[in-house]
Amino acid sequence: MSTYVKTTQDGRKVEVIDGWLCLGGARETDTLVPLIEHPNRQAISKAVPGATHMGGRIPLRHDEAAIAQGAMDVAKRDFANDPVAISERFRKVVWAKAQLEGVE
Repeated sequence: MSTYVKTTQDGRKVEVIDGWLCLGGARETDTLVPLIEHPNRQAISKAVPGATHMGGRIPLRHDEAAIAQGAMDVAKRDFANDPVAISERFRKVVWAKAQLEGVE
């Protein structure tokens, strides 16, 4: 499932696909950073007036960030309640613990 967020100036679609913000179909990030918390906020504000959030390399206005964050939250909520996803998370944790203990 994908949720359209915007189209970039060069024509690539920005969408949320399976909980990831994607640029042209390629995963970019799974979190948004408010511009006031971004280390390069001054340069971003100068280059993209109106941007309030960053999603990886993608500047987003407030309305676009709300769409993206809402779609990512829905995907995470669906994933968190899926029995297959729950068992997969447990499998990964058990395997990571075993690797730390020296199992190959």
